[in-house]
Amino acid sequence: MLYKKGIPQMSVIALIFCLGGSGLWAGDIASYVDLGFSADGKTYMFAQYGVQEKTLRPWADLFVVDVPKNNFVSGGRVSLVHDSPVKAGQDGSGALYRIISRNTGLADRYGINYLSLGYALYLALNGVEVGTSGETIEFRDFEPEISYRAQLVPTVEGKDKDLKSSFVITLERIYKDRSRILYTIGTPQVKRPLISSYRIKKVIAGPQYKSLIFVIEMRKQGENGMDIRYMVEAVTL
Repeated sequence: MLYKKGIPQMSVIALIFCLGGSGLWAGDIASYVDLGFSADGKTYMFAQYGVQEKTLRPWADLFVVDVPKNNFVSGGRVSLVHDSPVKAGQDGSGALYRIISRNTGLADRYGINYLSLGYALYLALNGVEVGTSGETIEFRDFEPEISYRAQLVPTVEGKDKDLKSSFVITLERIYKDRSRILYTIGTPQVKRPLISSYRIKKVIAGPQYKSLIFVIEMRKQGENGMDIRYMVEAVTL
């Protein structure tokens, strides 16, 4: 039978280390930044930043997510591209600092607390592309003896400039007595152009463990290789 929704008390990080490096990479690689939750856990902010592979201009994106709706809040997507290229040794983080400083009003409006970063339950490190068949991951909270099993199921259509894709995540929350709650997360009707594959990069538990944030790494066909971008999917437990 299905168990009533509970709140875990303690969590651990599941680290996945993949053997082998990716070698030389041609493309624009983003870095993901967790910026925190509101006090009630109903709003989450994150950012990504990098350097354009062709122009060497630093860029950044800022996002605010309505966690129960698993969608952006009104005005919750902001982008910035600097008009000058980075200097040698710079990583583009200056664009991140600028977009955050310019949008403090957005964070204040939705009560974002930069110190409320949630708790990492799963983190994939040094991963390689999972391809078009998707992946299955498992992680758990040991004290309440609750485990999770998440399967990312992608759908890829077309090829080259006509390629587009979508995905869903099926999540099982499994209790000690083997009862479970099932969730389906995502918007499969949204077809993302030029995205060839998806990978679960990180899973974050929100305040009071009432939600999970899945950080999704996306590989996009760029002019000179694969660009890496991030998005999130949220689920209320």
